[in-house]
Amino acid sequence: MIIDVHAHMGWDQVFDEDFTFEELLEKHDIYGIATTIVQPATCHDLDTVRAQHDAIGELSKRYPGQFLGMANLNPHLPDKVYEAEVRRCMEEHGFAGIKAHTFAHAVHSGSRDGRKVFGLASKLGVPVMVHTGAGIPFANPANLIGVAQDYPELPIVMAHCGMMIMAGETEIAMKACSNLYADITWTAGFNLRHWSHQFGADRFMFGTDHADNTGTELAKVRSCGLSQEDQDWILHGTAKKIYKL
Repeated sequence: MIIDVHAHMGWDQVFDEDFTFEELLEKHDIYGIATTIVQPATCHDLDTVRAQHDAIGELSKRYPGQFLGMANLNPHLPDKVYEAEVRRCMEEHGFAGIKAHTFAHAVHSGSRDGRKVFGLASKLGVPVMVHTGAGIPFANPANLIGVAQDYPELPIVMAHCGMMIMAGETEIAMKACSNLYADITWTAGFNLRHWSHQFGADRFMFGTDHADNTGTELAKVRSCGLSQEDQDWILHGTAKKIYKL
């Protein structure tokens, strides 16, 4: 069993069922994926992201248990608007968590608008996934140390482990905060092996970022020198624990 915790769905892709939905299902069949947590591609306005949230919600109802949603809306929206849409995603669609896209929404995790994501997630009892990497200061993994320490009971998932260019900060952040976890997309196999031995494989989880990456990311986990127990944590155990699946 494999749980894919990080798949983006763009506006055109959401409504192109002949391509994207079938492709996602095909990857489930080929690679034995049990569940994919899907999030919108980044939108800046409320109407567009609501439409994507609704489409993902319909997908999860159409294929119960195979697809879940993750809210991904602009933290710079007014506070009440932001909270209302996140709550709607949880209550109407059963979404599994919230995404903070530091790069696309130009938001620092420790800023006023960044912190409201973590505060709301803490109130709702859901994890936050945060984009890291891409070479911009907003997306540095070490930026998460302060908020992780302020919300020690909140699971925070670092998407991409800094995307190689900031991989060193991933190690610093995980050493500082035990509630920081990582999605392993765009991460080197040798880093995954080293970090799993250093911090435990139960702090890492499988992700693809796009359906086409499924085989590559799976091969990385299976070929980088990890024990079967460690692979099991990465492929499904950690996600089941963090996302309460």
